[in-house]
Amino acid sequence: MTTAKRDFRMLWAGQSLNLLGDQFLVIALPLLAVQVIGASASQAVLLPFALFIPFLLFGLPAGAIVDRLPRRLTMIVCDSIQAVIFTIVAALTFSGTLTFPILMLLVSIAGTAVVFFQIAYTSYIPELFSEARDLQRSNSRLFFSESMTKTLGPMAAGPVIAWLGASVAIAVNAATFIISVLSLLAIKHRHPTRISPVKKQERGWIYRDIREGLHFVFRHQRLEPVIMCGVVYVMFSVMIESSLVLYCLNVLGLNTITIGFVVGAAAAGFPLGNLICTKPVRRFGVARTLVVSAAVSVSGLILIPIAGSLGSVPGLIAANILHGFGEGVFGPTALTLRQTDTPDHLLGRINSVQRFLMWGVIPIGNLIAALTIKLFGLSGVLWVGGFGTVFCLPLLMRRGILNELLNPRTSVLAQSRSKT
Repeated sequence: MTTAKRDFRMLWAGQSLNLLGDQFLVIALPLLAVQVIGASASQAVLLPFALFIPFLLFGLPAGAIVDRLPRRLTMIVCDSIQAVIFTIVAALTFSGTLTFPILMLLVSIAGTAVVFFQIAYTSYIPELFSEARDLQRSNSRLFFSESMTKTLGPMAAGPVIAWLGASVAIAVNAATFIISVLSLLAIKHRHPTRISPVKKQERGWIYRDIREGLHFVFRHQRLEPVIMCGVVYVMFSVMIESSLVLYCLNVLGLNTITIGFVVGAAAAGFPLGNLICTKPVRRFGVARTLVVSAAVSVSGLILIPIAGSLGSVPGLIAANILHGFGEGVFGPTALTLRQTDTPDHLLGRINSVQRFLMWGVIPIGNLIAALTIKLFGLSGVLWVGGFGTVFCLPLLMRRGILNELLNPRTSVLAQSRSKT
């Protein structure tokens, strides 16, 4: 086994366990706030806001900073911070001294660490592998772990919380961060510092670096269409994700077990797409794989309101699986494209631009969903969200992606120029 493969397996193992711990957190945090601290439901829904608002506040500066730091060291520091934060949360809970304002503050600090970690994490794999095929395979495995933990994590977290309490689940999550740190420390690969200390002290460097990253994305022939496609897709798909449970409950009158099957069906589609995503890229190229997988995912989302209007639970499940499958192919392929088409010194900033835009439209999608529900009801929001995702396809089939569709040979040429 080569050193690169060994190091990737250490990273993969540590992050897979850490992702499982994150699913404990998703369920445990609101329960901890309501059942242990005594917070209201309206307060508890602010916890995800506290966790994700740092993406909007620090997403772009984080990319510029990460590009000037060793990525592996950045991940170690960020995971260590989160391990400490959630250990403190668990300890304060056990001692009965945790309050809601303190919990909000601690979750916000953890969210800030997540911002830096995610940008460094998505930028690190190219340090281990330089070939596009190896990158695609590695990204598909990481996405597969994420998909599987979203399916299995809640199943494991539920009994732990029921038997031992939400505070123990928080402690379990803290332990997974410690294991993740140990796996990162076990990685032997070292990458030289990319920026000299003198340049770090130049006045205004962070604004200049952010501007350079933005210019690179919006001038790039292939990255800009893919990222803008993802932005529109997320904005409309989040309308369905935020409304589907209520639609199944209030409109279709389904019980909670059936709702779980309907909502969880997308999670079943994701790993299937992750597993096969390397094959279509090899056979058909990046552009065709992206366009077809986006069309498949959009088709699944369009079928959701259609199946709902027919009252077909099997139809809803099939539509969710189709949507998850398409997204499971698109995600790793789009990440590999960013990694291969971006120079190493810019990769953190390009990933930060993508994260900033993606997370930025989620609250916009939620606002549109709330307005649509008020005007047209829960059925209306599914129709608007499903058919709204269609607009991502013309945004994708432009510029370099369109050129590659019309002339597949340009994919090989673009690949050969990707790191220049």
